[in-house]
Amino acid sequence: MITIDNYFDATKNFAWDNYPEAIRKGHEYLKKVTGEGENWTNYHDSDGVKRVIDLYLSKLNELLKKAPVDPIAKKEAKPSRKKPSSSKAPPATPSTKPEPTQERPPDWVERIPEELRFIRRFVNLDGKSKTKDEILRFINSLQKAIVEKRIRKTSDYAEQIRFIQDRLIETYNSMKAKITIELKPETQEALKKLTGGQKVMASINFIKRYINLNGKTGIKQKARILLDQINQAIDKGKITDSDPYIIEIHELKKHLHAFISGKGLKVLEIEKATLNGLNGILGCACHSLNGPEEKPILMNSLDFANMQFTTIGLKGKWRDLIGDPSPNFTAMVFGKPKMGKSYLCIDFAGYLARHHGKVLYVAKEEGLDSTLQKKLRDKQVAHPNLFVSAILPGNLEGYNFIFLDSVNRLGLLPADLIRLKSANPEKSFIFVFQSTKDGNFRGANSFQHDVDVVIEIPEKGIAMQYGRFNQGGKLAIF
Repeated sequence: MITIDNYFDATKNFAWDNYPEAIRKGHEYLKKVTGEGENWTNYHDSDGVKRVIDLYLSKLNELLKKAPVDPIAKKEAKPSRKKPSSSKAPPATPSTKPEPTQERPPDWVERIPEELRFIRRFVNLDGKSKTKDEILRFINSLQKAIVEKRIRKTSDYAEQIRFIQDRLIETYNSMKAKITIELKPETQEALKKLTGGQKVMASINFIKRYINLNGKTGIKQKARILLDQINQAIDKGKITDSDPYIIEIHELKKHLHAFISGKGLKVLEIEKATLNGLNGILGCACHSLNGPEEKPILMNSLDFANMQFTTIGLKGKWRDLIGDPSPNFTAMVFGKPKMGKSYLCIDFAGYLARHHGKVLYVAKEEGLDSTLQKKLRDKQVAHPNLFVSAILPGNLEGYNFIFLDSVNRLGLLPADLIRLKSANPEKSFIFVFQSTKDGNFRGANSFQHDVDVVIEIPEKGIAMQYGRFNQGGKLAIF
């Protein structure tokens, strides 16, 4: 029997492509919430996560009981590129009917990658008449995505993007006022197959529709239709308990029901934290909806040079280490155990509390015990503006700076941190990471590119900083 204690050992040789879609999704969900089995905190601390994983394990064990051999470690053999010899496989006769190929179901994702969006847009040009300006707009938007690094050279679709770019430029340079775009059938088929490999999850589409109703009047009928369609999707199994956003979907249902049944309610008002959190799921903070004033994306350089940006106003050793970041900066701190990560962060938290606002220090690593108390006393940082907690509260209202020590013990993944920041765009976050034996932090390496400040503790008592506010800062912790 497979349990949480033996899951990854018992399933390491499983050929997941041979399993039903629901089982594959359950496996992906379990990997996601446990960080590939590195951290089971979410399972033990969240009733919702525990319920989903227990249900998945029950279904998996039930399947293995019915077919204990077939689904395990029996990957389909990849077709050989060499032509089979006549002695091994006779050529097919005209009457032989080829086996129908079964298309692989799409991967359900939160957001279609930027590259696939452009590929789909290019495929949709086939057979259509376009003006020179329309082709130029396509080229410019593609170039902008590349310059802004939303499309990178390392992309899995880099070859297709280069082909599209070359084809568009070639077409633009050779055309007159208008042209009908024609793709070779094999080109169109190959690109179209790529665009069908991923589809947006039903839950994400419902979240988008819910956000679009925010602040509008006369939409009770639309809200009623949306609620009915969410219920139908759940009844038909399009949204299941293993959906990563099932909790958000139930919250949406609750708010929609309250809005529809409330006679005095004319506008569906979404709380700021809820709105930003939902937008975080969609991959953007969307500050213009309910957050800081949006800055223009195109400015004259002289105007830009005279702009005034707000900074925290750090001084002394902290300015030497970090620089002077904006009030909503993000930082990550990592290093091996006993090197001084928590001492550094406690000291910084005390400084911020004394001079710059309210601070929450989430001490999941140590909890509210004598060890944390000693560090507060050693650094003499206890202050009315500094609050400590053993858990991450659901409501962060009232705090300007939040320290999470550590991200690993809290069971948070990079996507959770991005969502947390998106839900609280005006706050600063300092994320503390555990390190591996070779000194690298535990977690997705890509996360360090998403923060403003990276502080490493390479040796005991020494902090090294490399970030966009001050390159090469250094500080003695003890």
